[in-house]
Parts: sequence; C-alpha cells; structure tokens
Amino acid sequence: MEDEHRPARHARKTGGDRSAFDRFVEAVYLKVSRPSFFFVCVTVIVLWLVSAPLWADLKAWQYVIHTVASVVTLLLLALLENAARRSDEAAQEKLNVIAEALAALMESRAAEDPQLEVDVRKLREAVGLEERH
Repeated sequence: MEDEHRPARHARKTGGDRSAFDRFVEAVYLKVSRPSFFFVCVTVIVLWLVSAPLWADLKAWQYVIHTVASVVTLLLLALLENAARRSDEAAQEKLNVIAEALAALMESRAAEDPQLEVDVRKLREAVGLEERH
C-alpha cells in the first residue's frame, strides 16, 4: 500500500521487462563508449583518406564520407540521447527515494521540532517536481 504523501512512481524496468529497443540501445551505448569504437572510427577515416587515388571524382569521394558520417552521427545521437534520458530518469528516481526517506525521518522527529513539519512539507512538494514541469 502506497503512502498518501508519496507520488506514484513508474516501475523501473528490469532486464526481462525491457523492450528489444531498450536492450539494443544499451548494447550500442556500451560499444560506442569504449576506446575500441574510437579506434574503429579513426581506422575508417584513414581508409577513406588512402582510398582517394581510387576515385576518379574527388567530389564523389568526399560525398561518401560526408554521407556516411551524417547517417552514423544521426543514428548515434538518437540512441545515445535515449540512453542518457533513461540514465537521468534512474538518477532522479534514486534522488526521489532518498528525499522520501529523509522526509519520513524528519516527520518522525517533527513532534520534537515544529520547524521540521514545515521542512517535511517543502521536501514532499519538491519530490516529483520534475514530473510537474
């Protein structure tokens, strides 16, 4: 039974509850955040640079790298933003749980210090503030 002061929370998804897209985003995030991905990118650029003599038209040669870079950048941006959003939501959930625990502790001591009642009310109003904006 949920406490009347606590706002409703979204259940955090566990490994089995996550969608295929969420698992894909997590896998991509883990791969691209490693040094090996950087070295793959450098290798692609070096291969592109040394391939210049193989192209009859240098504009087409430049067009290829610009197109590939734009597509990869757009896809990675979308995936990494999704991962960052989920990370932010997880951090906010943790902060809310800590604030709720602190509010409950302060409420239990409010009989000894009347100012704590005011502070508990302010803290409870602040919890979940990000969901109201």
